[in-house]
Amino acid sequence: MGKETGFLEIDRKELSKRPIEERSKDYKEVAIPLTEEEACDQAARCMNCGIPFCHNSCPTSSLIPEWNDLVYNGLWKEAYEKLIETNDFPEFTGRVCPALCEGSCVLSLDREAVSIRAIELAISEKAYKEGWVKPVIPTKSTGKKVAVVGSGPAGLAAALHLNRTGHKVTVFEKADRFGGILKYSIPNFKLEKSVVKRRIDIMEEEGIAFQGNTHVGVDYSVEELKNNFDAVCLAGGSRVARDLPAEGRDLKGIHFAMDYLEQQNRRYLGDNVDPKIGITAKGKHVVVIGGGDTGSDCVGTAVRQGAKTIRNLELMPEPFPTRTANNPWPEWPFILRVSTSHQEAEQNGQIRQYSVMTKRFLGDGKGNLNRIELVKVGFEKDPATGRMNLEEVEGSNVVIDADLVLLAMGFVNPERELLSKLGVEINERGNVKVDETKATSVAGVFCAGDMERGQSLVVWALAAGRIAAKSINKYLSK
Repeated sequence: MGKETGFLEIDRKELSKRPIEERSKDYKEVAIPLTEEEACDQAARCMNCGIPFCHNSCPTSSLIPEWNDLVYNGLWKEAYEKLIETNDFPEFTGRVCPALCEGSCVLSLDREAVSIRAIELAISEKAYKEGWVKPVIPTKSTGKKVAVVGSGPAGLAAALHLNRTGHKVTVFEKADRFGGILKYSIPNFKLEKSVVKRRIDIMEEEGIAFQGNTHVGVDYSVEELKNNFDAVCLAGGSRVARDLPAEGRDLKGIHFAMDYLEQQNRRYLGDNVDPKIGITAKGKHVVVIGGGDTGSDCVGTAVRQGAKTIRNLELMPEPFPTRTANNPWPEWPFILRVSTSHQEAEQNGQIRQYSVMTKRFLGDGKGNLNRIELVKVGFEKDPATGRMNLEEVEGSNVVIDADLVLLAMGFVNPERELLSKLGVEINERGNVKVDETKATSVAGVFCAGDMERGQSLVVWALAAGRIAAKSINKYLSK
């Protein structure tokens, strides 16, 4: 594949980033796509390995060595066609996927992995530039109607394939714009909203109907759903956030991360956010609780809003900089990662703290948050059960300033109102119970993405949407 000695001659190059002093003052995308020449060089690093483990680690089973070889040989259109055989929206994954494939790249055994995600983004943007991304209008109609509830990545993937099969597809979205987490949860500096709209516009040209401001189960009844459609795909995501029921939780100044991120995305899109409910970090001591991607997104947003100080707290211990013995290749490497948001915040004095727990929120006597009490923690193994128990470190309590706390601790389950009305079964984790075809316990109702998997990645949602569409098509063909 590619150049036989490429991995020996060429160093890894990741996506370039705009300078911190420039990007931290706006909401434009941080990453700069590879040039065509750079992408060709990086594709040349792809080895002719006997078993390409990158296939196995990618939820969409992307044909990575194949399209790397095509890029290296300058066959860009063929590379794009090979890429979209398994991944419907590489413009999204090329920007926000953590690149599970790179963690299992054979080259990463003793060198840096191939820059797979960066090459994927280069292919996608080249395809749009050259006009290769065109509406695919179905040539036949099955006469069947399918409702897709939710316009996030899983819903979009399902709708795309159902429509191309010839079914009449309507995508319902309770928000006023389409794209789900792509539109309102992921910050613009990671994923420009014009990129999402660009794809939605093409899907509308293909004949997919998008119906916004429609809360299915409330504005649009379950009876209407059943009467008007031959099948349903639930793709509403996992939206019930994990809370922190510590003392003082009712103080003003404590918010869920998604509420904060959505407001800023709306401001960027030109919406007027009511100052009475508006959340801003400007001039405040900000504490973000949760060390994952959502926490990082809050940090980057707080930097741009002009926070006075920023702390990012994580309950778990600080990861090691490299793989440990119990985290061997080709497993995903659980290592210390520094996001672009943390780079920006660290330049402004941000503090990241690990192995720390919030004991209580403290107020100013007028109902407003102004401090929080923290305590260091460790994990001790219970010899009887083998479970790791959380232990507070005695005498480690400390009180810090905080007048804005953002809870970014993940999500526990999907919203239940519609699910209850439909009567679909819930599994032991609190998600929609599905079989391997994404079918629920109710005939004709399928489910894809975080709603059935639990909080996860965009790339997993895309893969699930495809599976659901294939299963719905098979169900309707009977």
